[in-house]
Amino acid sequence: MEKITITATAESIEQAKALLDLGVDRIYVGESQFGLRLPKPFSYDELKQVAQLAHHAGKSLTVAVNALMHQDMMDQIKPYLDFLREIGTDYITVGDTGVFYVLKRDGYPFKAIYDTSVMATSSRQLNFWGQHGATEAVLAREIPSAELFKIAENVEIPAEILVYGASVIHHSKRPLLQNYYNFTQIEDKKDKERGLFLSEPNKPETHYSIYEDNHGTHIFTDNDIDMMTKLLELVECGFDHWKLDGIYCPGENFVEITRLFVQARAAIEAGTFTQDQAFVLDEQIRQLHPTGRGLDTGFYEFDPDMVK
Repeated sequence: MEKITITATAESIEQAKALLDLGVDRIYVGESQFGLRLPKPFSYDELKQVAQLAHHAGKSLTVAVNALMHQDMMDQIKPYLDFLREIGTDYITVGDTGVFYVLKRDGYPFKAIYDTSVMATSSRQLNFWGQHGATEAVLAREIPSAELFKIAENVEIPAEILVYGASVIHHSKRPLLQNYYNFTQIEDKKDKERGLFLSEPNKPETHYSIYEDNHGTHIFTDNDIDMMTKLLELVECGFDHWKLDGIYCPGENFVEITRLFVQARAAIEAGTFTQDQAFVLDEQIRQLHPTGRGLDTGFYEFDPDMVK
């Protein structure tokens, strides 16, 4: 069995240190101009501090450079990449072909993780980007297990899977909330902290989290992901790169949830993890998860023919 790699987002220097102390392998952070859907954007000085913390602990730093790049952003990206090289960034997440081009052209040392959030749905696609500069890839969140297992058979680079956290289903560069406010003449906040939800017509039970920032509008699925009870299956199929995302789970609770996944990893690697343990840890996750936000395994148990 390959060593299981755990990547966790951090909302602050203090939280990053706590996560590193638990044994997380990679801390995932970014700033506001080039990184998408972060718990909190970091300043350049904070990025430098967390890089030092991670490296002092013998761990790695992953920085989000996964924005949809317009030309004005590409015109400004070189100084940022230079800064990331200066602080010793180990990995960056990339979803734009222009960034891959600049990385290759100018010989940047980062390992690039292909990340388009909702679009990486086949081994053929992941392998294509592996042949064009990506060392790893982020799997789309809405993939049934039957299709995941097929991907595992054919993928040539490590594929990261979300094992805990909110799952984005739509991103538009357009300011959809502000446009709605303009039309309805409403004045209201539209950031993540405002806690807005969408509901589908004639489906009052739906509640998609939505917020707007400088990158446009982001919409998340009804329930957050919790794959604790599926970890054994995932590892058996070769999915040993786990991601925990605390965008909607702030503070100490996210650290404690991460602790449970680190505990599960240790038991799996020792060959002692059981499904009964998984259900016990899963219940603890549910106690720590934010009130008002559901948890499930996403599309994992869906029939692939039902997913359009």
